[in-house]
Amino acid sequence: MKISGICNAILWIILATFTQAAFAQYDNDERVLLTIDENEITVAEFMNVYQKNNVNNDMVDRKSIQEYLDLFINFKLKVREAKDLGMDTAEPFLKELSGYRDQLAEPYFVDEKVNEQLLKNACDRMQYDVRASHILVKLKPEAEPEDTLKAYNKAMEIRQRILNGEDFAKLAREVSDDPSAKDRPAEKNRPGRRGNHGDLGYFSVFDMIYPFENAAYNTPVGEITMPVRTDYGYHIIKVTDKQPALGRAQVAHIYKSFPNFATAEDSVRLENEMLKIYQELQSGTGWEETVRKYSDDKGTIERGGLLPWFGSNRMVPEFIQTVKTLQDSGDYSKPLLTVFGWHIIQLRDRETPGNYEEEKETLKRRLIKDSRAKKSRQAVIKRIRQEYGFEEFPGAREEIYSKLDSSFLNNNWNASVVEDPEKPLLIIGKQTYTKGDFARHLEKNQIRRGIKKPNVFFQEQYDQFAEKACIAYEDKHLEEKYPEFRMLMQEYKDGILLFNLTDEKVWSKAIKDTAGLKRFHEQNKKDYMWDKRVDATLYIVNPELDVDKVKEMVKNDAGSGEILEKFNTGDQKHVFIESGKFARGDNALVDKISWGKGISKIYEVREYPSLKSRQGIQDEARVFVKIKEKIKPQPKTLDEARGLITSDYQNYLEAQWIKQLKNKYKVEVNEDVLLSIK
Repeated sequence: MKISGICNAILWIILATFTQAAFAQYDNDERVLLTIDENEITVAEFMNVYQKNNVNNDMVDRKSIQEYLDLFINFKLKVREAKDLGMDTAEPFLKELSGYRDQLAEPYFVDEKVNEQLLKNACDRMQYDVRASHILVKLKPEAEPEDTLKAYNKAMEIRQRILNGEDFAKLAREVSDDPSAKDRPAEKNRPGRRGNHGDLGYFSVFDMIYPFENAAYNTPVGEITMPVRTDYGYHIIKVTDKQPALGRAQVAHIYKSFPNFATAEDSVRLENEMLKIYQELQSGTGWEETVRKYSDDKGTIERGGLLPWFGSNRMVPEFIQTVKTLQDSGDYSKPLLTVFGWHIIQLRDRETPGNYEEEKETLKRRLIKDSRAKKSRQAVIKRIRQEYGFEEFPGAREEIYSKLDSSFLNNNWNASVVEDPEKPLLIIGKQTYTKGDFARHLEKNQIRRGIKKPNVFFQEQYDQFAEKACIAYEDKHLEEKYPEFRMLMQEYKDGILLFNLTDEKVWSKAIKDTAGLKRFHEQNKKDYMWDKRVDATLYIVNPELDVDKVKEMVKNDAGSGEILEKFNTGDQKHVFIESGKFARGDNALVDKISWGKGISKIYEVREYPSLKSRQGIQDEARVFVKIKEKIKPQPKTLDEARGLITSDYQNYLEAQWIKQLKNKYKVEVNEDVLLSIK
């Protein structure tokens, strides 16, 4: 069961909804309201439940307080029984509770102010599309300092050449480590391909790696950035355009593709063909017809040239620019040349970005998966370090690093080689992490090193170890630090216990205990009675058949099978028959007629729409009813009322169970304290 499911179960059981408390005066009231055996329950704990289910009430109602106290006592009795049975120490329970705790704790490790700032910034950016070119100097994320400096200096030299007047696109073809920038010459079995010369086209927020996006959106059009470091290396970025965002668009197109090894003559020929196609559209030829007749995009011909929805980063720049010029659904462009061929584009639909409130939830989901989410976590780590005090011992860290030998390169390193394993490595609050703790962490994770150099991997793992230590320390103290979290966890713990035990004692038992269910039904038959009913048959006859012929057969006591066989042949159905026992309200026509034995007059089906439930019954059909007999009130069988009887049996089992628990456990209410609340 997911967290929402168990939450609903708890709500159902303890009549509480997880909302902010409205009666602050009771939050810290530690007076004992009641005891169950030796277990004391405070006013604060009880009012926490009461208040949550009465958030719309400003006053504490005496009657509702007493009613809730009765429910609360029953709830606590069941939880006490579950604990006495050892259900709170069972491994499945502990595992389930731990899973819920992890989810409930997540919001405490998010810096909401940082997140809000990131979300608003992302929303501002998504209102615009940026077009940029780049030159890449490739560099691995774990590169050594000397390699990093070398790559940076190379990027700076390239930037200076651009500032000195050299053409950006020409330089990109020559020096960029991004292979898409370069032209690919034609080969024997493969046509040539023009590179993008560094032009990445249009993009929006979340389309690029975060440092690249940051630089692009913060740089004015026409200017060149300083070298920007990402996981791919250093980028020199030139921002070439910034426009109001496309958002998402859906278009159809008529497409003429370039042949392999196309010549200049091919390009002229295709252009002329597209101009003629455009003229046909202008003269009134339908779009769908034109697509089927001319388009080379075989995959979209049957859909009228329709392409999937796309954003600004999914199409070449000139395609995006053209789509933005189309205003209304059905508008189409003049012939457009791209690197793929010639297009005529028809706009079908477009969705532009909304405001912050409209886009907030979508942006949240994208933020979680994006690298910028680390900024929120980093802010939390920084706060934890400052709040509890964080002390590191660099010497101890260096002593561990000095013990990394050739075995570490082969994933055979053993933590036991580290001397003084109990020596402190870092301290947070009252928790000390030793050299041995980190050494064991390294030993466990060394297989993940891959091709990373030992010093890079070591520092990466140390940073992760320190971060996890901070998170673990905060997580360990959530209950004592945040009373609302402590109460929420208590509610989940009690709720899961109650859910499991109630299922065993009541819900599943009522279903599985067939003998008990039958016995309960026999003892309470009078509570499950049919009202007066009538045994009747309805005959519905479509207009192509004479209804009197059917009625005559019914008068002569012909059976339903005989009638259907005579008038319904193959797939042609002219007569429909419905037999059953009807109570008042079951069928509008049966309700209308007299319940005397015999055959009714003929009615129009259109007057009783509910009769048209079967496929094939026409509006002009006619209907009559044969009343066989009236049936006196009688008890329903178990099968006829199983759902209701099972529900009542569950209530009975629960009531009996509560009686047993009240006899087993001593319940005492402090009436003076209760009166002060009332």
